[in-house]
Amino acid sequence: MIADDPQLERLWTVLPEARVVGGAVRDRLAGRPISDIDLASPLPPEAVATRLAKAGIRAVPTGLDHGTITAVLDGRHFEITTLRRDLETDGRHAVVAFTDDWREDAARRDFTINAMSMARDGTIHDYFGGRDDLAAGIVRFVGDPTTRIQEDFLRILRFFRFHARYEAGPPDQAAVAAIRALKGGLARLSAERVWQEIKRILAAPDPLAALNLMAETGVLQVVLPEAAGIMALQRLQTRGAPADPLLRVAALIGGAVRPLARRLRLAEAERARLEAIATAPDLAADAGEAVLRHALADWPAETLIDRSWLAADDADRSALRARLATMERPVFPLKGRDAVAIGVAPGPAIGAALAAVRRWWMAHDCLPDGDACRAELRRHLASQDASGR
Repeated sequence: MIADDPQLERLWTVLPEARVVGGAVRDRLAGRPISDIDLASPLPPEAVATRLAKAGIRAVPTGLDHGTITAVLDGRHFEITTLRRDLETDGRHAVVAFTDDWREDAARRDFTINAMSMARDGTIHDYFGGRDDLAAGIVRFVGDPTTRIQEDFLRILRFFRFHARYEAGPPDQAAVAAIRALKGGLARLSAERVWQEIKRILAAPDPLAALNLMAETGVLQVVLPEAAGIMALQRLQTRGAPADPLLRVAALIGGAVRPLARRLRLAEAERARLEAIATAPDLAADAGEAVLRHALADWPAETLIDRSWLAADDADRSALRARLATMERPVFPLKGRDAVAIGVAPGPAIGAALAAVRRWWMAHDCLPDGDACRAELRRHLASQDASGR
């Protein structure tokens, strides 16, 4: 809870006029866990930094042009941003000026539920009805939705992120109409910003309503044209799969990993995981031990478990996942040095010989040990010599 936070209280002794803003206030009122605590202050950033330094608090100038200083206390980071008003916006970024007007600063924020602030004494300052909207489960833009979206088109995707987490009733129709009309502006955003918001939307406990609204407004087709449909995601939810954004992306796009990875510039680890999910075998719920050993010889258990959530049939695979999680992964016991040790000259012949023995090992359910595999390697090499290859 914010009220019992000793590091925050220390900051307030240095900056008593500062207020907690944004998500921390929203989540405190909603009774949800609070992760990061951000503050705003009417003081210019240089004055904030000076006060922190005098109090022995480390101040990092993380965004001076936008008025942001990061205070570091006991390893925790608190962003403190000077109150601002927008001078220019281009749909992606804003040129700002500092102000001492709290309402003016709140007016530039995206949604009413994010525009509230909390003073040191616990008073909630709510200029645009955010508290009522939060209680009613409504995500509403501050002021005119068209204006807010044109300031930063990423707010379209942020609307769906908050819709997935806080919307309890029908969406605000003014917001929906503006999003439908302005969705083309999403093309102006960087691929990285779009991808981060897609993952945040899909990290919600239940993103289905938001995804359906994205499809209805045409936004899903703009940001995720690889999505084959939402039914696969619905099946994933019904099966009790974890709220894993990449697993949900895999359900939405099927095998269309490469175009997605190129277009949204996925990290290599993300691309590799999605490709693995798309190409791993679909194991039957009652797969036998030999089948599982074969699969584990080629694929990590985590990948096979991921794939099991996307199975084509609806058989319960919870027992299968438990078995995969506890089985020891079979490892082919030979290396190149084993071939060299028995006289194989370094080069392509080593790889070919080991591949042949591995096929034999797989045919024997991955059970032969190192000695047996070395004996098979000798037999294989002898047969090659006998045939003159």
